[in-house]
Amino acid sequence: MKSDFEPDDSFRAPDALLKAQALANLLDTAVRVPFIGIRVGLDFLIGLIPGIGDTLMLLASLRIVYLGKKMNLPKPLMAKMIRNAVIDYGLGFIPIVGDIIDLFFKANQRNVRIMEQYWVAENKDIIDAIAKRKYEEWEKSTQNNRM
Repeated sequence: MKSDFEPDDSFRAPDALLKAQALANLLDTAVRVPFIGIRVGLDFLIGLIPGIGDTLMLLASLRIVYLGKKMNLPKPLMAKMIRNAVIDYGLGFIPIVGDIIDLFFKANQRNVRIMEQYWVAENKDIIDAIAKRKYEEWEKSTQNNRM
């Protein structure tokens, strides 16, 4: 499909998505554990506090779900995001095993991926037009450098 749309340089991801990405990073992958190489965030660390830690992290996860709602994600995607947050919350109540699983089940990162995929699908024509323009600019500049 050909698009006649001429995007400007101000086109970018919505604030809700950018905030969700930053929050998911803080919650799931902010710190790399030395020697092991696994990335953890506040969700893992605060989740080690029985009960209250997992509840606090559920509230933080629900903030990402709320940001998805602000982006007008369809109900099935919202339900998937809520399910991810609830699974993460439920796993936190399993002593030790739940904490180990939490190292690998990054619910917040999963939810941000859902948001990103939705936004990209909704804006594919604009993103393609920008990529095409940038490629043409790059191609032109490399041709000028060869001369």
